[in-house]
Amino acid sequence: MTNLLNAVEAPINPNVPQMFTGDQVSVFLRIKEGTTERVQEFKGTVIGKSDTGTPTFTVRRIASNGIGVERVFLTRSPRIEKVTVHRHSQVRRSKLYFLRDRTGKRARLKQKFNK
Repeated sequence: MTNLLNAVEAPINPNVPQMFTGDQVSVFLRIKEGTTERVQEFKGTVIGKSDTGTPTFTVRRIASNGIGVERVFLTRSPRIEKVTVHRHSQVRRSKLYFLRDRTGKRARLKQKFNK
């Protein structure tokens, strides 16, 4: 039975590195518009990860006029061209949903330095 489930499951995308909640990332996603395809960047903070069931991660960014935009990406999606991690932040929670209520300096996270 597990062999059957593994055959249906999508293969791991090698372009998605290991990332943690609180990281600043850029997700380069292939978008299809009509007959053409292009790559679009979505840059923001990882506010949550889910490894059970279908592995996903949620990225939040502040768009124009201070409007927050969240997007959920499938970790194993073949549409993801690449993911780059810009910085790691020191967080004490696995889900950073409190950032939804904060703007400006209050929404900043402390940067984690490797020692």
